[in-house]
Amino acid sequence: MIRLLQQDSRIMKIIFAVIIGLAAVTMVITLVPGIFDNASTSDSTVYATVKEPGFFGRTFGESTAIKAVEVNQLASRQLQQQRLPEQLLPYLLPRAGQILVQRAILKHEADRMNLQVSDEDLRRELQTGPFAQYLFPNGNYIGDDAYINFVSSAFGNQLSRAEFESQVKSDMELNRLQALITGGVTVSDNAVREAYKTDGTKVKFDYVVVSADDVRKGVNPSDAELQDFFKKNATRYASAMPETRKIQYASFDASNLPGGKPQVSDADVLAYYNAHKDQYQVKEQVKTRHILIAVPAGADAKTDAAAKAKAEDLLKQIKAGGSFADLASKNSDDPGSKTQGGELPLFPTSGLDPAYAKAAMALNPGQTSDVVKSQFGYHIIQTEEKQPAHLKPVAEVKAEIVPVLEQQKAGATEQAFATALAADAKKNGLEKAAAAKGLHVVTTDYVAKDGVVAGLADGSALLAQAFGTAKGADPASVSTGDGFAVFQVADVKPAHAPDFATYKAHILEDYREQQVPQLLNTELTRLDARAKELNDLKKAAAEMKLAVKTSDLVGKDGQVPDLGAMSGPGAVAFTLAKGAISGPINTGRNGIVLSVVDKEEPTAEDIAKNFNATREKLLDQQHQEIFSVYIGELTQKYEKGGAVRYSKSQPVPGGSPFGN
Repeated sequence: MIRLLQQDSRIMKIIFAVIIGLAAVTMVITLVPGIFDNASTSDSTVYATVKEPGFFGRTFGESTAIKAVEVNQLASRQLQQQRLPEQLLPYLLPRAGQILVQRAILKHEADRMNLQVSDEDLRRELQTGPFAQYLFPNGNYIGDDAYINFVSSAFGNQLSRAEFESQVKSDMELNRLQALITGGVTVSDNAVREAYKTDGTKVKFDYVVVSADDVRKGVNPSDAELQDFFKKNATRYASAMPETRKIQYASFDASNLPGGKPQVSDADVLAYYNAHKDQYQVKEQVKTRHILIAVPAGADAKTDAAAKAKAEDLLKQIKAGGSFADLASKNSDDPGSKTQGGELPLFPTSGLDPAYAKAAMALNPGQTSDVVKSQFGYHIIQTEEKQPAHLKPVAEVKAEIVPVLEQQKAGATEQAFATALAADAKKNGLEKAAAAKGLHVVTTDYVAKDGVVAGLADGSALLAQAFGTAKGADPASVSTGDGFAVFQVADVKPAHAPDFATYKAHILEDYREQQVPQLLNTELTRLDARAKELNDLKKAAAEMKLAVKTSDLVGKDGQVPDLGAMSGPGAVAFTLAKGAISGPINTGRNGIVLSVVDKEEPTAEDIAKNFNATREKLLDQQHQEIFSVYIGELTQKYEKGGAVRYSKSQPVPGGSPFGN
């Protein structure tokens, strides 16, 4: 029971993201190109509204509003799932909006076709579908409170139970629509056999690698050739040397403050404590042992009575001197605690079943309850420790508060000191102002914007601000990680072209980079031509002093060193006869020529064994393709019918740099 109540919310988030966020219909929607260019509305809280197309639908039809917050939530989930940086969120918003708008369009069509999902349909889905293991483990309903906790944990309190069930209903309805649209799709037996024959074939081959790195090493131009390359690419190198700046600064931390580090008084601590009492509230908690005799949800009276009788018999044994721990280990139906003799950790009563919590708190430590009925069955409870809800006294939390106040006071004092120092430096010069405060002025070498300022814990903020400040501008203050600095830009060297001698190593790398693709292709073509002329890849490789490698017997789902996944460029091997030599295969960083030495096609028995799975795979592919086309055509219909309207303040789908 407790293990269920303490369920890790991250697991639930992953389950929902996989089952709902990446549902089949939504996956298809993301494949449809963004073609939106429609009318707009001025409500900034609404991303878009969808009605049925045509005059009647726009005028009298039901309207579906896609809220801006829903678009942001979906884009944020996609950002987390794809592990993308936060700055890419604006680019995900149009795609998220497209998904939700197209879901709304599909919902309108499903409703028009009377494909609505009833409450009974929903109940059956929750009991038997993907959520059954969480809401009906072993066929037993977890109860309303645990159900609400599940939804809350899965969505971070963003969705109510009613909204969750509405979402599940919507997905079920869209799946019905997809089944209706794609229901007539068939795949011939011959197509299934050919598909598995292709997918099930394995090959073994010799292959020769022409390495781009080896080609690069052979590119050794003369200085005259490099200088000519440098001149011809003058525009490319016009700003190769980045802008640099010489900066003067005086830095300090709390130890340099007049009067030393600010002190925190008891009055300061008490004031902070009184303003943040909610942080120091301790919930009512209880530590117990229990024996659970489970009763399945919806069990009949006979089953319930049998469970109660068993619990009462165990209680008699405990009262007669039986070991609570031993009896729990042998009889309890709570797998999370029975191995510990029924012992549960100190736990807030707000997270327990109400009947269980009430009974546990009514006992004194060491006392054992009578048989207690909860949503999970019958319990015998032994209370070990109780902690009433209380406010931690200020003395107990003072050690936590003091460092916070010290940091706040030091930060405020340092900021004020930096502001005063900058004002003094503006009036009397940085050197004089710093000296008056016992500080030393440091002058950096010319440093780039992404450089390092020696002597500072973190000079990134100083550099960022300095590169936005004009030479000779008034002194300014900036945080340095462990304090502040007041600085001025002493000099600026604009970005400029390097001289040949200084930049020669970079020019050589650029020259090689330009030459490698053509030279790699030339070598690869020469190897291929010679191998086919000799009808022997190994002999051709020996002439060119290249090593020959041999793959394992691999299928399309295999990997081969230097060649990568066999579903990529190496897939050509499956189209060749035994003994045949491929054409040049360019993998980007390498060039490869291969010769098939063995080919193993699936037997008729293999094809028969995998026939049904292959058919399902082909059907699923065709369902996705057909439904994708359907969504595209339906979207165009709604767009042309003026049934989709966007808020003027929202990004319209189609503007993502990721393409469609």
